[in-house]
Amino acid sequence: MHPAEELASHLRPGRGWLEQLGEEFDKPYLVMLAEFLAAEEAAGKTLFPPRRFVFNALNSTPLENVSVVILGQDPYHGPGQAHGLSFSVRPYVPKPPSLLNIFKELQDDLAIKPPDHGCLQTWAEQGVLLLNTVLTVVQGQAGAHQGQGWEAFTDQVIELVNRERVGVVFILWGSHARKKGRNIDRNRHLVLEGPHPSPLSAYRGFFGSKPFSKANNWLEQKGSDQIDWSLPSKENLLGRYGKA
Repeated sequence: MHPAEELASHLRPGRGWLEQLGEEFDKPYLVMLAEFLAAEEAAGKTLFPPRRFVFNALNSTPLENVSVVILGQDPYHGPGQAHGLSFSVRPYVPKPPSLLNIFKELQDDLAIKPPDHGCLQTWAEQGVLLLNTVLTVVQGQAGAHQGQGWEAFTDQVIELVNRERVGVVFILWGSHARKKGRNIDRNRHLVLEGPHPSPLSAYRGFFGSKPFSKANNWLEQKGSDQIDWSLPSKENLLGRYGKA
């Protein structure tokens, strides 16, 4: 099996994404990306997230269900953290600083107490597309796979949501995300922009921005289901998904 075919095999059919984006895997940029990833692994490098989770954001949130997009940059590069959802970590690993700040703003915005874990899987299953710009990274090397082709693929994902859905809330934190979302049709969608939740920038306007209530207010106005931003306990989550 060619590396591009193997990569495509992790994108589940029936979610709308493979049906719309399947031809991307035949294009030179994605063929080269798949060969690059295979070469990285053949060289003994550890890539995150594990291959089965590379398209977790798309597999967890069918195209027809997308009501919110939260755009991240690239996966966490520490062992056991990344599982294919932007800003999210597996429930049994410590919460990274940016996620801690997201939960702090969530509490200030909607009085939702921070959970005892950092897994955002239940957001994804409600229609929150937790998309990273780049979908893989090398262990211990932040940004290692930037510029290898993932950006072009995720541009297609964003354009597909922009074109096929109406009334989506795009949450763009930081200059990188804002640039990524420059072509979103703001007559069809709500775009919420603000500083990144990183400790380096959160105090420049991320705190107090109330993105969660603003998103729900917009969805209510459009007749869409609001997002339940509260998260189940770690025990409940592990009971549903295990440690995978």
